[in-house]
Amino acid sequence: MPDKLPSAAQKIAANYPQAWKAYEDLGSACGQAGPLDARTQRLVKLAIAAGGGSEGAVHSHVRRALDEGLSADELRHVALLAAPTLGFPRAAAALSWIDDLLD
Repeated sequence: MPDKLPSAAQKIAANYPQAWKAYEDLGSACGQAGPLDARTQRLVKLAIAAGGGSEGAVHSHVRRALDEGLSADELRHVALLAAPTLGFPRAAAALSWIDDLLD
């Protein structure tokens, strides 16, 4: 179980290890199912989290992206790209969530 999991996820992983393993396996299988490289997958996952309006997921993907060497400018660009599709308020929220970890 990764050390950097949010507390709720840590509890699920600890209390339901088989379910957590299946969840992790699904994520791995989905990542390996197509041609996108790891960097692109991380940016897409960040965009999906922003589009879903999930502050926690945005934070998680920003942390992982930074650990994987993506730049602050790349992460902020994802939020800006969301504006035409999701609207300015959702893009601004995503940008603020990204900046939570960059500032």
